[in-house]
Amino acid sequence: MLKLFIMIGSINAFLAVALGAFGAHGLQPRLSERMFEIYQTGVQYHMIHALGIILVGILADKFVDSTAIVWAGWALFIGIILFSGSLYVLSVTGITKLGAITPIGGVAFLIGWILVAVAAFRA
Repeated sequence: MLKLFIMIGSINAFLAVALGAFGAHGLQPRLSERMFEIYQTGVQYHMIHALGIILVGILADKFVDSTAIVWAGWALFIGIILFSGSLYVLSVTGITKLGAITPIGGVAFLIGWILVAVAAFRA
Protein backbone atom coordinates (compact mmCIF):
# COMPACT_ATOMS: atom_id res chain seq x y z
CA MET A 1 0.00 0.00 0.00
CA LEU A 2 2.97 2.29 0.59
CA LYS A 3 3.74 2.75 -3.10
CA LEU A 4 0.08 2.83 -4.18
CA PHE A 5 -0.91 5.67 -1.84
CA ILE A 6 2.23 7.66 -2.57
CA MET A 7 1.46 7.30 -6.30
CA ILE A 8 -2.22 8.25 -5.84
CA GLY A 9 -1.28 11.20 -3.64
CA SER A 10 1.41 12.42 -6.02
CA ILE A 11 -0.87 12.18 -9.04
CA ASN A 12 -3.53 14.10 -7.16
CA ALA A 13 -1.04 16.76 -6.07
CA PHE A 14 -0.05 17.14 -9.74
CA LEU A 15 -3.72 17.41 -10.71
CA ALA A 16 -4.38 20.01 -8.01
CA VAL A 17 -1.53 22.20 -9.31
CA ALA A 18 -2.64 21.72 -12.92
CA LEU A 19 -6.29 22.46 -12.14
CA GLY A 20 -5.29 25.46 -10.04
CA ALA A 21 -3.22 26.89 -12.89
CA PHE A 22 -5.99 26.14 -15.39
CA GLY A 23 -8.48 27.88 -13.14
CA ALA A 24 -6.30 30.95 -12.62
CA HIS A 25 -5.36 31.37 -16.26
CA GLY A 26 -8.22 29.80 -18.21
CA LEU A 27 -11.34 29.92 -16.09
CA GLN A 28 -11.09 33.04 -13.97
CA PRO A 29 -12.01 35.41 -16.82
CA ARG A 30 -15.00 33.20 -17.68
CA LEU A 31 -16.42 32.52 -14.20
CA SER A 32 -18.23 34.82 -11.82
CA GLU A 33 -16.28 35.79 -8.73
CA ARG A 34 -18.41 33.42 -6.59
CA MET A 35 -17.96 30.47 -8.95
CA PHE A 36 -14.22 31.08 -9.09
CA GLU A 37 -14.08 31.06 -5.27
CA ILE A 38 -15.89 27.71 -5.29
CA TYR A 39 -13.39 26.38 -7.83
CA GLN A 40 -10.46 27.60 -5.70
CA THR A 41 -11.93 25.87 -2.64
CA GLY A 42 -11.96 22.63 -4.61
CA VAL A 43 -8.31 23.09 -5.58
CA GLN A 44 -7.27 23.92 -2.01
CA TYR A 45 -8.93 20.85 -0.51
CA HIS A 46 -7.66 18.73 -3.39
CA MET A 47 -4.05 19.64 -2.61
CA ILE A 48 -4.35 19.31 1.16
CA HIS A 49 -5.83 15.85 0.86
CA ALA A 50 -3.41 14.76 -1.87
CA LEU A 51 -0.65 15.47 0.66
CA GLY A 52 -2.72 13.57 3.21
CA ILE A 53 -2.76 10.52 0.94
CA ILE A 54 1.03 10.73 0.59
CA LEU A 55 1.22 10.85 4.39
CA VAL A 56 -1.00 7.77 4.55
CA GLY A 57 1.41 6.00 2.19
CA ILE A 58 4.33 6.84 4.46
CA LEU A 59 2.40 5.78 7.56
CA ALA A 60 1.36 2.53 5.89
CA ASP A 61 5.03 1.56 6.03
CA LYS A 62 5.13 2.34 9.77
CA PHE A 63 1.74 0.84 10.68
CA VAL A 64 2.17 -2.54 9.02
CA ASP A 65 -1.05 -4.61 8.87
CA SER A 66 -3.21 -1.60 9.72
CA THR A 67 -6.60 -1.83 8.09
CA ALA A 68 -7.45 1.62 9.46
CA ILE A 69 -4.61 3.33 7.58
CA VAL A 70 -5.60 1.64 4.31
CA TRP A 71 -9.22 2.73 4.72
CA ALA A 72 -7.99 6.22 5.62
CA GLY A 73 -6.20 6.49 2.28
CA TRP A 74 -9.24 5.36 0.34
CA ALA A 75 -11.53 7.70 2.31
CA LEU A 76 -9.30 10.69 1.52
CA PHE A 77 -9.22 9.71 -2.15
CA ILE A 78 -13.02 9.34 -2.27
CA GLY A 79 -13.26 12.71 -0.53
CA ILE A 80 -11.18 14.35 -3.26
CA ILE A 81 -13.40 12.87 -5.95
CA LEU A 82 -16.69 13.81 -4.29
CA PHE A 83 -15.78 17.09 -2.58
CA SER A 84 -13.35 18.71 -4.98
CA GLY A 85 -14.84 17.04 -8.04
CA SER A 86 -18.32 18.32 -7.26
CA LEU A 87 -16.99 21.84 -6.67
CA TYR A 88 -15.12 21.79 -9.98
CA VAL A 89 -18.19 20.69 -11.91
CA LEU A 90 -20.52 23.03 -9.99
CA SER A 91 -18.32 26.07 -10.62
CA VAL A 92 -17.95 25.38 -14.34
CA THR A 93 -21.52 24.27 -15.12
CA GLY A 94 -23.53 26.15 -12.51
CA ILE A 95 -25.48 22.97 -11.67
CA THR A 96 -26.24 23.79 -8.04
CA LYS A 97 -27.73 20.35 -7.31
CA LEU A 98 -24.14 19.06 -7.24
CA GLY A 99 -23.80 20.92 -3.96
CA ALA A 100 -25.62 17.98 -2.37
CA ILE A 101 -22.64 15.72 -3.17
CA THR A 102 -20.04 18.04 -1.68
CA PRO A 103 -20.86 17.30 2.00
CA ILE A 104 -20.55 13.56 1.35
CA GLY A 105 -16.98 14.22 0.21
CA GLY A 106 -16.42 16.31 3.32
CA VAL A 107 -17.60 13.42 5.49
CA ALA A 108 -15.20 11.12 3.62
CA PHE A 109 -12.37 13.55 4.50
CA LEU A 110 -13.40 13.51 8.16
CA ILE A 111 -13.57 9.71 8.20
CA GLY A 112 -10.13 9.52 6.58
CA TRP A 113 -8.50 11.74 9.20
CA ILE A 114 -10.21 9.91 12.08
CA LEU A 115 -8.94 6.63 10.66
CA VAL A 116 -5.39 8.03 10.57
CA ALA A 117 -5.77 8.82 14.28
CA VAL A 118 -7.17 5.34 14.97
CA ALA A 119 -4.25 3.73 13.13
CA ALA A 120 -1.76 5.81 15.11
CA PHE A 121 -3.49 4.93 18.38
CA ARG A 122 -3.42 1.21 17.60
CA ALA A 123 0.22 1.20 16.43
